[in-house]
Amino acid sequence: MFRLKMSLAMRTLATVALIALSIVPALAASPQKATTPAATVPALLLSDIHFDPFRDPAKVSTLAAAPVSGWRSILDSPASPDRETGLAALEKSCPTRGEDTDEALFVSSLRAIAVQARGSRFVTVAGDLMAHSFDCKFRALFPHASGADYSSFSVKTMDYVLAQLRAALPGVPVYAALGNNDSGCGDYQLDPRSQFLAQAANSFTADVPAPEQEQARADFAALGDYSAALPAPFKHTRILALDDLFESRRYTGCSGKPNPAPAAEQIAWLRRRLDAARAAGDKVWIVGHIPPGIDPFSTATHRVNVCAGQQPQIFLSSSALPDAIAPYGDVVRLVLFAHTHMDEMRMLAPSTPGNAPVAIKLTPSISPIDGNLPSFTLAHVDAATATLADYSVVASSDMAGSAWATEYDFAKAYGKSSYTAATVTQLIAGFRADPTARTPASQTYIRNYFVRDASLAIQAYWPQYSCALANYTAEGYRSCLCAPRQ
Repeated sequence: MFRLKMSLAMRTLATVALIALSIVPALAASPQKATTPAATVPALLLSDIHFDPFRDPAKVSTLAAAPVSGWRSILDSPASPDRETGLAALEKSCPTRGEDTDEALFVSSLRAIAVQARGSRFVTVAGDLMAHSFDCKFRALFPHASGADYSSFSVKTMDYVLAQLRAALPGVPVYAALGNNDSGCGDYQLDPRSQFLAQAANSFTADVPAPEQEQARADFAALGDYSAALPAPFKHTRILALDDLFESRRYTGCSGKPNPAPAAEQIAWLRRRLDAARAAGDKVWIVGHIPPGIDPFSTATHRVNVCAGQQPQIFLSSSALPDAIAPYGDVVRLVLFAHTHMDEMRMLAPSTPGNAPVAIKLTPSISPIDGNLPSFTLAHVDAATATLADYSVVASSDMAGSAWATEYDFAKAYGKSSYTAATVTQLIAGFRADPTARTPASQTYIRNYFVRDASLAIQAYWPQYSCALANYTAEGYRSCLCAPRQ
C-alpha cells in the first residue's frame, strides 16, 4: 500500500526536496475558474473509510451479538471502564502505523457529509470499508472463533458503514466497491463464491434498480462485482463496481495460495459488460480500489534504478485490468480508484491509435492512518455526458474531524472546465514538462496531494511521480522516465 506516514525514508526524501528546491518561486495566482456546464448534478465520492469497531475492546462481543441496527447505540454508549488498558493491549498485539477511523471520526464525517453533500444524486465508495489489522484484532479478542464467525463480523462491519452512509443521505443510492481489507478471511485474501461475498451481496447491491438486482447479487456473490444503472436524470449511464483485489500482485485465496482464476474470470466479466454498454450506447463509470500501474512512491523509496533495467513496483499482478479498460475510451467516462489514501489524477492512454484515453481519479481517504487529514470529494457531474464537470475536496481541520472545510476546487485550481480524459492528459503533459515542479499547476497538485509537509517528498521525485500518471506498464514508465530531455 502507498504508505505516506512520515517514515525515515519519507523524511529523507523531504529533506532532499528542501535542499534541492530551497528557493521555490512564488506561486502565480490561481487561474480563473472556467465555465462549468449548467446541467450538472452533485455526487459524493468516498474511499478508504477503514472503520475500526475495536477501539473499545470490551464492546466488541456485544457488537458481534447485536444486529447492525443496534451498533450505533452500542458504539455511542459511554466508554468501558477498562477501555484504555484494553486498547493498549490490543494495539500491542496488532500494531499498525497509525489510527484508523473510530466512531467519533466516522460520525463527524457523516455530519459533514449530510450538510455538504446534501442534494447528491449518488455516492461512490472506492473500497476499504474495514480497518487495517482487522483480522488480527478480531482473532486476538476471539481466539476460539471460527472462520464463519470472522466472516459474519466482517460483513456486519461493512453493513454498518453502508447503513450509516445511507442514513446520512436518505434515499441517495450508494455504490460501493470492495477493497483489499474488505475480506472474510484476511487482508489481500478472498475466495470467489465465498460465504463472505454471499452475505455481503444484499447490502452492496441494495441500491441497484429492481430489474437488475437479481443479476447484480449473483455477480457480487461470485466475484464481488456488479453493474447498476445510475438514477435520473442520467440516461443510458451505468456504474460497474469491481473487487479488483483479485488483480493485485499480493492476492491469495483464503488458504494463502495464489489463485489466478478469479482475476481472469473478472476481466472476462468486465469486457462483456463494456461490450454490452457500447452496443447499447451506454456511458460507464467504473469504481474499484487498487489502481493499475506504477507505485512511484514505493519505487522511489526502495531506490529502484528503473533506468538501469530494474523493475518498478506495480500495484497489480499484470496489466490485464488497464488493458481491458483502455480500448473503451468511447464508453468509459471516468474510473475511480483509491488505495493510496491520496488525492491523485491518472490517465489510461489509448491502446490503439485513434482511440480516446480514459480519465482516472484516485479519491482521498476518510481514514487518517497515514497522518493525512480525513477528506471526501464533492463532484459535479454533467448529466447529459456523464463527465466529471468539477469537484472539490473537503478536508477536516485535524485527524479527529473537529471541523470540515473545502480544501480546493479543481476548476478554480487548474482553470479547466471539466475533469475529462482530454483535460487530464493536458495537465499530466504539463507536469511531465516541469521536472523541477515549479509551475503553478505542479505546485497546486503537490500542495493538495497530501496535506502537511509530506507533500514535500514528491517534489524530490517529481519526474518519477509524473511519469507514473500516464504510464501503467514498466516499459512505458521506463521510456518516459529515462528518455533524453529536449
